This record gives sequence, structure tokens and C-alpha cells, in this order.
Amino acid sequence: MKLTQRLAIGYVQTKFKLLSAISKKKAAEKALVVFGTPFMKSIRKAPIKNAEVIHFQLNNKKMNGYRWNHPQPQKALILHGFGSAAHKFEDYALLLIEKGFEVLAFDAPAHGNSEGDTTNAIEYSEMIQEVMERFGPIENFIAHSFGGISLSLALEQVTHDANTKVVFIAPATETTSAVDGAFKMLKLKNETVRNEFEKIILNLTGKNVAWFSMRRAMDHIKASILWVHDEEDDITPWADALKVKEDNHPNIKFVCTKGLGHRKIYHDESIKKQVIDFMEKR
Repeated sequence: MKLTQRLAIGYVQTKFKLLSAISKKKAAEKALVVFGTPFMKSIRKAPIKNAEVIHFQLNNKKMNGYRWNHPQPQKALILHGFGSAAHKFEDYALLLIEKGFEVLAFDAPAHGNSEGDTTNAIEYSEMIQEVMERFGPIENFIAHSFGGISLSLALEQVTHDANTKVVFIAPATETTSAVDGAFKMLKLKNETVRNEFEKIILNLTGKNVAWFSMRRAMDHIKASILWVHDEEDDITPWADALKVKEDNHPNIKFVCTKGLGHRKIYHDESIKKQVIDFMEKR
């Protein structure tokens, strides 16, 4: 972690310590804002190779995306993780193009060149559904991290079947774990603040934090799935993914790695090959 990032985190931790002493509810409200705010916005200034830039409006915000090799009968949508951007997955787009796919990739709300300051899995899933409606039909998906839970929520809302191909790479399996990580980073150990935080989410969505779970969603998803996860992932715990693996869903194939962590895993050449082979096979 860079010095500037460490200093920024230290400042935020001190601010939350003071705020939680004044008001547990206000600390929880501020924690929710921080939870949905990308720490850094990865903006792409130069055009992505051979990509058509496309936009649409979502919740009065302009969404930015890219499309390659249009039109083709087989379309694939690539979904990045929290704090990332569509251009980080250009390698996958180019590999899919070689196999004859039309490829789409969008910056999530509040990410990359898309507008917004904060976002959440519900809004990201709404964006995915809008992309499917505007640019579909889309039956092939690659989703990393935060993109994984968001795609899961989206697939629960749309018609799909076993012909739908999904690759999850280090997906954010359980939102409870993500909240645990955020509270640890903020050094918020007060149970009252955590309870207030979860109460806010329940009031906003009608769902408790535990409902935002890929393990829960897998019971409703019919797609053919390749799930790639590293046992040493320090962002999206392998322990959460292992529970899904132990559920023995017949439509999910697991690829487990060790030593690649949360980000190196999608850069790994062997993983790229397995992903593209899975997507191509019919």
C-alpha cells in the first residue's frame, strides 16, 4: 500500500473514532457511504484498442462502456470488481474476440468513466440488467469480485438457463465478509455502530446484509458456471467460496488456486486459458 493511501486510511480511522463517540447512528451512516465509495477511480483517457465507446443513462448517471466485434451472434459481458474498471479486463476482451465473440464491458456506477460517487451491488445489478436489455441477448459473462455478487443478483431477476455461461473470478461471495473487512479497515469495533449499519441497509433495501449472498443466490441460478478462487485470497475469503463448493451444485465447476490472491488470479495465463476454453465450449 502506498504511503498516501496509508495516511488517508489513518485519517479516516481517526475521524470514525471521533464520530462514533459522538453518534453511533451518524458513524453507521458515514460507514455506509465509505463502504460504497471506490478508494481510487481508475479513469481511462486513451481509447481501448478497437473498442466502440457506448453510453446510456442509469439513475440519472451516464454509464460508460466499450463494445468490440459488433455484431456477432455470441455476446459476452465482462464485469470488473470494486475500485477497478472495464479497461483492466481488456486482455479477456481481445481473447474472446479471437474466438468470434462480440464483447461488452462497462464501468460500474461510480467507477472508471461512469458517473457517480458511490454505488452498491443492487445498483450494479440494475446496470447489468439494463445492459442485457439494451445490447442483448447476452449469454456469456465474466465477473470478478464485486462484479460476481452483482451478476448473481441480476441473474436472479432475468430469464436464463444452462446455456448461459458464467465465469466467476474471486467473487465477493458474502456481503457480511465484505462488511467485516470494511469495519476492520475503519477500526470500527463498536457493536452498536455495526447494528445501526445493518439496520440502515435493511431499511433501504428490505433485506438484511446476509441476504446479499452468492451462496443463497446459487440456489436460483441455472447457468453453467466456472468458479475460480484462490485459497489465499485476502479480499474475498476462500472460506466463503468453500461453503458454496461443499453445496455440490451440479452446474458449478470449481478451479482452486494457491498463491495468486485476489488480483493476480485474473492476470494468470493459465486461468485466462481455462476461462476462454470454458466460454468457447458448447
